[in-house]
Amino acid sequence: MTVSFKDRVVIVTGAGAGLGRQHALEFAARGAKVVVNDFGGNRDGTGGSSEAAMGVVEEIRQAGGIAMANGANVADFEQVQELVAQAVSEFGAVHVLVNNAGILRDKSFTKLEMGDFNAVMDVHLGGSVHCTKAVWNLMREQNYGRIVMTTSAAGIYGNFGQANYGSAKMGLIGLMHVLHQEGAKNNIRINTVAPMAATRMTMDLLPPAVQEALKPERVTPAVLYLASENAPSKMILSAGGGAFAAARVVEAEPVHIADENLTPEYIAEHIDRIADWSGAKPYENADEEIKKFVDLILAQK
Repeated sequence: MTVSFKDRVVIVTGAGAGLGRQHALEFAARGAKVVVNDFGGNRDGTGGSSEAAMGVVEEIRQAGGIAMANGANVADFEQVQELVAQAVSEFGAVHVLVNNAGILRDKSFTKLEMGDFNAVMDVHLGGSVHCTKAVWNLMREQNYGRIVMTTSAAGIYGNFGQANYGSAKMGLIGLMHVLHQEGAKNNIRINTVAPMAATRMTMDLLPPAVQEALKPERVTPAVLYLASENAPSKMILSAGGGAFAAARVVEAEPVHIADENLTPEYIAEHIDRIADWSGAKPYENADEEIKKFVDLILAQK
């Protein structure tokens, strides 16, 4: 099976450098008309310039591809709506959205100012909501859409000094789970990539050997797979250095405690059974998890 994006219109946010740039280049190489979005700000989100996006567009055009630049700030819904309108005006549709734009303002929670927390949430989570909302009805009307969110191990598992970033990145997984259900009837598939890559965001945190191993181009194949016509939906795919692993949220089997034993002390005594992961499973939706609990509870009557 060859993955092709011929005649597809793809928006990639934060595509002026790093992972987003590599995604945009590869989508274009496989036939897509690419909207290269980048606000052009610094790593912390300050500043702004269209030069980075224009540079990537020029790279694509020099290679024989089709692309246009856009400098919208994804944290501003009005600008995002204009971005989508521009894409539709230029290329006629939007088939794929890759929510890649992000900033970093790392500090321990003690030192973290609320402005820094909100700024990171506004770009990563709010920006992904804005872009997804702006294309949602278009995708529903054409009965086709592929959306890729970008999460992080910091969100799934936690990382010191990244309360803002981790909160936003875990929020994107919740967003994916809901939109997977709401988009299914209109052939809209939602997936999430968890990249490990040496980019402007992480470069000064990694030694040279690790930077070399974690090139952005070793993540991009995962994004193209998750955005392809035959993509799954509701998949979290960790990717870095050419290594890939699916991740998911799972839950242990519920344990019922009779009313006469319903105390924190009893829970403490039986926590090993309650946290027995040998029978852990994922649920397709919240109703399935609730039914599991209700069936267990009613079986005790």
